[in-house]
Amino acid sequence: MQAILALDQGTTSSRAILFDAGGNVLAVAQREFQQVYPEPGWVEHDAAEIWSTQIGVAAECIAKVRGVEVAAIGITNQRETTVVWDRTTGRPVANAIVWQDRRTAAYCDELRAAGQEELFRARTGLLLDAYFSGTKLRWLLRGRDPANLAFGTVDSWLIWNLTGGRTHVTDVTNASRTLMFDIHRGEWDDELLAILEVPRHMLPEVRGSSEVVARTADRLPVPAGIPIAGIAGDQQAALYGQRCTRAGMVKNTYGTGSFIVMNTGGTAVRSAHGLLSTIAWKIGDVTQYALEGSIFVTGAAVQWLRDQLGIIRTAAEVEPLAASVEDTNGVVFVPAFTGLGTPHWDGYARGTIVGLTRGANAAHIARATLEAIALQTVDVLEAMRRDSGIALTELRVDGAATANDLLMQMQADLAGIPVLRARAHESTALGAAYLAGRAVGFFGDVEWSADRTFEPRLSQDERASKLATWRRAVERARAWA
Repeated sequence: MQAILALDQGTTSSRAILFDAGGNVLAVAQREFQQVYPEPGWVEHDAAEIWSTQIGVAAECIAKVRGVEVAAIGITNQRETTVVWDRTTGRPVANAIVWQDRRTAAYCDELRAAGQEELFRARTGLLLDAYFSGTKLRWLLRGRDPANLAFGTVDSWLIWNLTGGRTHVTDVTNASRTLMFDIHRGEWDDELLAILEVPRHMLPEVRGSSEVVARTADRLPVPAGIPIAGIAGDQQAALYGQRCTRAGMVKNTYGTGSFIVMNTGGTAVRSAHGLLSTIAWKIGDVTQYALEGSIFVTGAAVQWLRDQLGIIRTAAEVEPLAASVEDTNGVVFVPAFTGLGTPHWDGYARGTIVGLTRGANAAHIARATLEAIALQTVDVLEAMRRDSGIALTELRVDGAATANDLLMQMQADLAGIPVLRARAHESTALGAAYLAGRAVGFFGDVEWSADRTFEPRLSQDERASKLATWRRAVERARAWA
């Protein structure tokens, strides 16, 4: 039996999934890894642990299916997370700085004050924010000789190790999230590199999203010679996996954070409402673009209820707890633990709960948490509508939180459009598999179908009232730090 192996390297775990030619899951393996918080607002990962968990689950997944032959590997990864390693030893010089990390917010302020934001925005489609890789890389280079060092996002780090240090590449989707890549010319930008003080020799070669870039090395726990044929950052992979291949189609992936992406076709749309212009994928000579809204904390807010407040024991318990009350009793939760992303881009906002009275209880806070996930999404959808001029007719959704029917109904109610939950729950990994399979002729025509459609039930007045209250709460969370 032949299959495609998707490596899905996420923010809290590494997964591997085998897909057959019909896009069906044959086997899954997953391992969590440590989250490191050295200081408030700082988030790090041990890149060596990322590699060990990822290659471990890859081997475990292959072992689960007797006689399977892996036709190709597709990689999808947490984006913006920044790894620097020594080319000789192959060892990281420090912990990876995670996309959520805010330590370079003050430097971004300096660049903005120096009038540099328009240049970065015009070339990269991004805003000057600590979210992206470029300022993280500059921070990691402080006091270090860069002569023998290599930089990569997590995809580059995995490919370096999968090929025994022979191949240093990335793809256009990951490159487009670094603040160092011109998305219009499709190459690293020397002027931006000079501003960030990053030597060009550290950067990986940029390739397409669906092409054979390398093969696995000998002496790994997986077979040698497997083509590495698909690479895409997690949100672009999910867009492809959700089959949002035409301009105007939108998806949301609910994970640690949430990421709403709209395909804009062959045009990089300039946003006036805090969205990012980014590359959706490049296949052959054709590059497609997207508008993206980034929400830093959604699923992580439910984890906070579990791990810090202790009002639920598992993430799944949030739905029945929230459903045990009819409303939030006036409680509004803005989960800006690491600042606010789209459309506010306020790195100094902090988590805020307002509207508390003696009658508020754990169930009201749980329900307010789910509403916050949906309301943050609505803010991004409204920005997309304004920037694109397209009236959105549906939202395709995937990710772990989509199993929560109450949240999905809230999303439809507050967005005012149908929410279509993907039948294939592994859209991100499936997108990486589709990209890899396309490069080696593995997949034929791919169809998409919904598991369930959630229709909006709220009246226009009820929806408007909830949105107005939410926006008042957001203003109280802003600029706190």
